[in-house]
Amino acid sequence: MINLGAFECEAATGSEIDREALLAIKAQIRKDPLGALSSWNDTLPFCMWPGVTCSLQDQRVILLDLSSLNLEGSVSPFIGNLSYLGGINFQENNFDGEIPHEIGNLFYLQSLNLSYNSFQGEILTRLTNCSDLKQIDLASNNFAGSIPVSIDSLPNLKLLWLNRNSLTGSIPPSLGNLSSLVVLSLAANSFEGSIPDDLGRLTSLQFFQLSENKLSGDVPPSLYNISSISSFLVSVNRLHGSLPWGIGTTLPNLRSLWLGMNQFTGPLPYTLSNASLLESFDIGANAFVGLVPDNLGGLQNLLNLNLERNQLGKMGTNDLNFITSLSNSSRLEVVVIQFNNFGGPLPNSVANLSTSLKVLVMGGNQITGSIPSGIENLINLNQLDMEQNLLTGTIPLGVGKLSRLNKLILSSNKFTGEIPSSIGNMTLLNELQLQSNSLWGSIPQSLGKCQDLNLLDVSQNNLIGTIPKQVISLPSLSRSLKLSQNLLTGSLPSEVGSLINLGDLDISRNEFSGEIPTMLGKCITLENLYMNDNNFQGAIPSSLSTLRSIHRLDLSSNKFSGQIPDYLQDFPLLQYLNLSFNDLEGEVPKGGVFRNASTISIYGNRKLCGGIPELKLPNCTLKDSKERGGSLKQKVIVPIVSAIVILIIIIATVPVAYNWKGYSIKKPVFGSFMEDQYMKLSYRELCIATNEFSSDNLIGVGSHGSVYKGILNKDEKVVAVKVLNLENRGALKSFVAECQTLRNVRHRNLIKVITVCSSVDFKGNDFKALVFEYLPNGNLDKWLHLEEDGQNHLHKLTFTHRLNIAMEVASALEYLHHHCQTPVAHCDLKPSNILLNNDMSAHVGDFGLAKLLHEIGDSFSHNQTSSIGIKGSIGYVPPGTVLSLLLYSF
Repeated sequence: MINLGAFECEAATGSEIDREALLAIKAQIRKDPLGALSSWNDTLPFCMWPGVTCSLQDQRVILLDLSSLNLEGSVSPFIGNLSYLGGINFQENNFDGEIPHEIGNLFYLQSLNLSYNSFQGEILTRLTNCSDLKQIDLASNNFAGSIPVSIDSLPNLKLLWLNRNSLTGSIPPSLGNLSSLVVLSLAANSFEGSIPDDLGRLTSLQFFQLSENKLSGDVPPSLYNISSISSFLVSVNRLHGSLPWGIGTTLPNLRSLWLGMNQFTGPLPYTLSNASLLESFDIGANAFVGLVPDNLGGLQNLLNLNLERNQLGKMGTNDLNFITSLSNSSRLEVVVIQFNNFGGPLPNSVANLSTSLKVLVMGGNQITGSIPSGIENLINLNQLDMEQNLLTGTIPLGVGKLSRLNKLILSSNKFTGEIPSSIGNMTLLNELQLQSNSLWGSIPQSLGKCQDLNLLDVSQNNLIGTIPKQVISLPSLSRSLKLSQNLLTGSLPSEVGSLINLGDLDISRNEFSGEIPTMLGKCITLENLYMNDNNFQGAIPSSLSTLRSIHRLDLSSNKFSGQIPDYLQDFPLLQYLNLSFNDLEGEVPKGGVFRNASTISIYGNRKLCGGIPELKLPNCTLKDSKERGGSLKQKVIVPIVSAIVILIIIIATVPVAYNWKGYSIKKPVFGSFMEDQYMKLSYRELCIATNEFSSDNLIGVGSHGSVYKGILNKDEKVVAVKVLNLENRGALKSFVAECQTLRNVRHRNLIKVITVCSSVDFKGNDFKALVFEYLPNGNLDKWLHLEEDGQNHLHKLTFTHRLNIAMEVASALEYLHHHCQTPVAHCDLKPSNILLNNDMSAHVGDFGLAKLLHEIGDSFSHNQTSSIGIKGSIGYVPPGTVLSLLLYSF
C-alpha cells in the first residue's frame, strides 16, 4: 500500500511537470493565427489538448505534434522537462531561434522533425545524448556550422534529413558508423571537400542525396557497391571521375541516378541497362564521351533521360541508334539530348517513342535528315525542340495534330517550304520559333488561333506578303514578336496596338513602308523596338512618347523626316538609340540618352545640328532653333495664356454651376494617389520585406499577380504586398482600376491600402505593387471549405460569425454604392475576396475589376449594346442591376 501511494504521488508530480512544460511552450508562441493552442488551459486535461498525446498508464506526454499550424515563436527550454517524450513534430511552422540545449535531456526521444521552419544556430552536440533517436529531420531551416563528429553516438538512426540549410565544413567520416541509416540527405548546403570513403559502410542506405554543395574529388567506389541504394543524387557539385563499368549490376535497385552539373568523364557503361528499375537518369552538363549504349531500351521503367551538354556522339551515322532502342521504354516522358556531338540522320523510329512522351529536346547537334511524318504519333508532346541542327525538308503538316504542344522550336536548321497552316490547330502553343531557316510563302493567318502564344519568331527566312492582322492583334504576345530579315511588305497594321503586353518587337530588314501607326504607342510595355532597314517614312509620331519602358530603339535606314522628338530624352530606361540614315533635321536634344555619344547613332542625317560637342555637328541657326521648338510665342506664351484663360473660366463658372444645382463645392477626387499620408516604399524595400519575394512568403496567387507577406523594416509592420504580373493580359488595367478605387474609399470593412509602388526591378523591368494591411485569418473561402480541403482546424465558422460577416460585407457594399464621393461597383465580389482579421471581422478587397459608377453610366449612355467590362456580363446591364448582382452573388 505504501509503495503504491508513492507511485501515485510520483505520477501526479510528473504529470504536473508535463502540464507546466506545455504551458511554458505555449508562452513562447508569439502568433497562433489558427487558434490551435487556444484550448491549452485549465478547461481541459492537458492530455486532451490538441497536438498532445499521453501514455495510457501514467498520463505522461509521449508525443507533441504541432505541425502545419502556422505558429510563430521559439521553442521553450522547458521542452526538456517532458522526460517521457518520444516524438516532436514542429514541421511547417514559423519557429525561429536556436534549438534549446535541454532537448538533449529527452532520453526516450525517437523522432525529431523541425523541418520547414526558420531555426538557426548550430546543430546541437547534445542531441547525440538522445541515443534512441531513429529520425532527425531538420530540412529547410537556417542551421549553420558543421555536422557534429559525435553523430555516430546515435546507433539507431535511420533517417537523417539536413538538406536546405547553411551547413559548412566537410562531411564527417563518422557518419559511416551509422549502420542502420536508410536515408542520408545533405543537399543544398555548402559542404566542401571529398565524399568520405567511410560512407561505403552504410549497407542499409537507400536514399543518398548530396546535391547542390561544393564537393570535389572522385565518388568513392565503395558507394557504387551499396546494392540497397535506390536514389543516388550528387548533382551540382565539382565531382569528377568516371562511372564504374558494372554500375548497372552493383546497383540493381537503382531508380534515380542524378550526376548532372559536375565534371564526370568517360563513356557510359553498357551495363547500365541491367538497372532495370531505373526511372530517372540525369547526367547533363558533364564531359561524358562516346556512343550512348544502344541497349537502353532494356530500361522499361525509364521516365526521364537527360544527356544534355556532354560530348556524347562522334558525329557519325550510328550516333542515334539508341533512339530506336528507346521505343521499348513505354513509360518514357522526357528525352533531352541537346548540345552534344550527335550526327547522322534523325531516325524514323523517333516517331515510335512512347506516346507518354511530353518533352523531346534534340537541339545543338549535327543531326541531318528530315522530321518523319509519324511525329504526329507523339500525341502527348508538350515540347518539341530540334533547333541548331542540319535538318532539311519541310515541316510536316501532321505537326498540327500535336494539340498539347506548348513549345515548337525548329530554328537554325535548313527547313524549306511554307509554314504549315495546321500549326494554328495547336491552340495551347505559347512559343513558336522557326527563325534562321529557308522557309518561304506568307505567314499563315491561322496562327491567330493560337490564343496562348507569347513568343513568335520567324525571322531570317524568305517570307513574303503582309503581316496578318490576326497575328499582329494577338494580345497574348508578351515576350517577343520577331519578323526581321524576311521579304515582308505593306504597312505595319494599326492592330499592333493590341500588343499591350509585348516586350520585344523586331520587324527590321524587310520592305515595310508607310508611316508608323499611332496605335503603336499603346504597346507601353515594349522594351526593345527594331524597325530599321525598311522604307518607313513620315515623322516619328508623338504617340510613341508613351513607350517609357523602352531600352533599345532602332529606326535607322528608313525615310523618316522631320525633327528628333524631344520626348526621347525623357525615356528613363533608354540605353541605345539608332536614328542613322534617315532624313531627319533640326536640333539634336542634349538630355537623357543624348548625353552620351556612344549610346546614340545619328549618322546619315545631313540636316541635323547642335547636340553635345562629341557629335561634332554644326551649330544650329536661329531658324533651326525656332523649327525645333516652334517660336517662343507658340511653345511658351500661347500655352501659358491659354491655361490662364481656361483657369479663369473654371473659377468663374464652377461655383455658379454648383450653387445653381444646390450643391456645395467639394474637394476634387482627382490628384496623385501618393499624397503625403501614404508611406513611400521603393522596390528594394519591398524586396527586403518579402525576403526577395520568396515562395515561403507567398500567401496567394490571383489572375493578375501574387500576394506576399512582408515585414517593413521601417516600423516592423506586417503587410500584404500584391505584385502585379504585368505579362498577364489586363494586369496593368487592374492595377490602375484598383488605385483609382482605393484612393477614394475609406471604410472599416474595406481592406486598408498602405501605399503603392510603381517602379522598376533590379533587371530594369516595370514593377507595380499595392501594399495592404495584413489580415492573418485569410479569406472567407478557405473558412467556408475547411472540410472539403480536409484541414483539421480547431475553429470553424459559427452561425454568429457568418451573420456578422454578412452584415459587415453588406455595410461595405452599402458604403461603396451610396456614400462614396463617386459610387463604386466592385464587380468581383466573392468569398475569396473577403478577408478576415484577428477578430474575424470582414474586409472587402481586390478592386482590380472595380468600376466607378459614373463611368458605367457614361458607358451605357453612349452605347447600350456594349459590354461594360463586368466579368460574365454580356450585352446591356443597367447600373442598378450591377449593384443587385453584387449583392446576389454574395
